[in-house]
Amino acid sequence: MRDHQGHEAHEAHEAHEHDRGLSHDLPVLARRRMIRLMAGAALVPLVGCSAEDGSTDSACATIPEETAGPYPGDGSNGVNVLKESGVVRGDLRRSFGDSAGGTAEGVPLTVTLTVVDADSGCGTPRKGAAVYLWHCDREGRYSLYTEGVTGENYLRGVQETDERGQVTFTSVFPGCYTGRWPHIHFEVYGSLADATAATDITSTSQLAFPKDVCDTVYATEGYEASVSNLGSLSLESDSIFSDGYDRQLATMKGSVDAGYTATLTVPV
Repeated sequence: MRDHQGHEAHEAHEAHEHDRGLSHDLPVLARRRMIRLMAGAALVPLVGCSAEDGSTDSACATIPEETAGPYPGDGSNGVNVLKESGVVRGDLRRSFGDSAGGTAEGVPLTVTLTVVDADSGCGTPRKGAAVYLWHCDREGRYSLYTEGVTGENYLRGVQETDERGQVTFTSVFPGCYTGRWPHIHFEVYGSLADATAATDITSTSQLAFPKDVCDTVYATEGYEASVSNLGSLSLESDSIFSDGYDRQLATMKGSVDAGYTATLTVPV
């Protein structure tokens, strides 16, 4: 398990470097570019596109594959939270089990992902699949890994998709740490049993947040460090989203007072 070490800037820089995925990301990014080239040549429609007669196309682009980063908690880098009792839950704000019992503070955020079958033109929901979702807290720290919250497991959880292919998580808006655009990690599994056994991942990707919402949230108490971190970044310069983010950019609604909802369709 890789804990953050040293000063905050060094910690955040380490996160940024590992989020590049190293040897993992090179084939991933190459694969993503190949998919785009093939899609352009064959005129394969993206999510939300349909034929002129209104029917659904027979194929659509899958969600881009991304690195899980250095703090997945899925057993691939130290600790495995997926096998702990209590990880299947909708509210991610509080730690569960034998952890310290801390609660992540911040602007309320509800995340709804809709998992669909790409081979059917994104028109068929993936009922009975599972999603493991995790992200950093308001201070940019990852539970289980970052110094000060290694005893916590908040902002991590698993849900099984319903008949619409949807999962919904209650959380808080993540902070922005040095070197990475604000994001949420998630893994899609074929079933809840696969997820809680931490085996047979179908897809690994990341959700990105629109800049205007980030600016609004980061103007509130507790997100002070995120203001300067975001100011040195853009989606176009981010190590993960720089080669395209249209299919990973969440649709946002809400306000600071009422809380925000983030929705994203995830073709697999």
